[in-house]
Amino acid sequence: MPAKLILLFLSFCVVFTENEGFRFPHMKNSYLKSNNSNSGYFYKTFYFKQKVDHFGFNNNDEFEQRYLLYGGFRPPQGGGPVFFYTGNEGDITLFCNNTGFMWELARELKAMVIFGEHRYYGQSLPYGNQSFKDPTKLQYLTSEQALADFAVFIDYLRSEWYPRQKVPVIAFGGSYGGMLSAWFRMKYPHSVQGALAASAPIWQFTDLVDCGAFLKTVTNTFKHHNPTCAENIRNSWMIINKAATTETGRKTITDTFKLCKPLQSTEDVGTFKAWLQETWVDLAMVDYPYPSNFLEPLPAWPIKEVCSYLSKPLTTDASLLYLVYEAVNMYYNYTGKASCLDINQEATQALGTMGWDYQACTEMVMPTCSNGKDDMFEPVEWDYDDYAKGCQKQWSVTPRPMWPIIQYGGKNITTASNIIFSNGLLDPWSSGGVTESLSASLTAIVIPDGAHHLDLRSTNKNDPKDVTQARLKEKEIITQWIKDFYK
Repeated sequence: MPAKLILLFLSFCVVFTENEGFRFPHMKNSYLKSNNSNSGYFYKTFYFKQKVDHFGFNNNDEFEQRYLLYGGFRPPQGGGPVFFYTGNEGDITLFCNNTGFMWELARELKAMVIFGEHRYYGQSLPYGNQSFKDPTKLQYLTSEQALADFAVFIDYLRSEWYPRQKVPVIAFGGSYGGMLSAWFRMKYPHSVQGALAASAPIWQFTDLVDCGAFLKTVTNTFKHHNPTCAENIRNSWMIINKAATTETGRKTITDTFKLCKPLQSTEDVGTFKAWLQETWVDLAMVDYPYPSNFLEPLPAWPIKEVCSYLSKPLTTDASLLYLVYEAVNMYYNYTGKASCLDINQEATQALGTMGWDYQACTEMVMPTCSNGKDDMFEPVEWDYDDYAKGCQKQWSVTPRPMWPIIQYGGKNITTASNIIFSNGLLDPWSSGGVTESLSASLTAIVIPDGAHHLDLRSTNKNDPKDVTQARLKEKEIITQWIKDFYK
């Protein structure tokens, strides 16, 4: 399976319990308390009835889709724009906790804030706990159906909440959510006036970018901090492979890395190496200039910290293995509370990994490969046939790798308008993102010192100058979209 699209979260939301001065007709609502109330942001939780299948006429099943809403920034007389987050592969409360910039901008522009949960994630399960057990029920987990959910909801919002009023809606999203926000504007331009697509790899598909670009970008992020560090990681694979050929060597790896379970088979060694690769990839995505704790509790510029162990050429196998362990241990055990390292642990466990694994086996096929020269990884070719066999084994489906290009246009998107594509160059997913403006209204914003959608996170005193400038540019463009709408 390819690396997961990761969504990162910073500021926290809490439930709003006061009278906001307006009512929402025909909405079933409930109230949920988040785990943290530091931000002072509030929301109400609503459920909106959606069709399971928007494109057929034989399945009349419906499900309740969750939305989070806050209207406290709106003008006292009502009106104002709507900021709508196109939720991605996880519980929508996590995305509420991700987008501090969206909240900050909503306060300034007096916008209503809404986060829409993606079907088959969080609480928006069309068939409850049976949603992932029956292939005939799981087939409705697609980006097209999710976009239709959002479009139906926005149509309802305009007709029921804003009767006889004009209201501009701006879409926001990061990573897969950023892909959805861009595609939402492309497919349903009447629904949203514009979209901010942060770290959205809409070109990370077959024949659109080199399959090696992703891991090359990871490597460049490590080189950015220390070239010797990347070289040591590249050399570590050969040492691991040599040790893994014998029982004694596998025990050495187990003991050196303080693994929770011993490496006993070739399959265990493969899992171990995939775990290591995921660790380096995750570090590149979360290489933020301040401490964060979404994937794991981490210091500021975590790659710099990791590379402090690997900053000098290492000449012995034992020393290299041990210092790779020290680097990995910093990532998984920065607090010092872990007694062992679990190679089956996923840093993305808070996200909907089951749902994304299915999507990656249907329409979200993102080829990755490495050559061991332009990157710091083992040489691995992209093998679609092997990938497809894995999908058949796991989900009984055959991927359609060209479908996103047919459905959303690939690189032929210049007929679209009013989309901001922002990408941090430290982020591996920038390799599949739009990093050059395609027209006057398809604007690319590049953040040289930015990791995965850093611009969507809350303002921080340690933000690099380039992300501060990016947010100012995004604010300027979005403000103009709203003015244009009212004209």
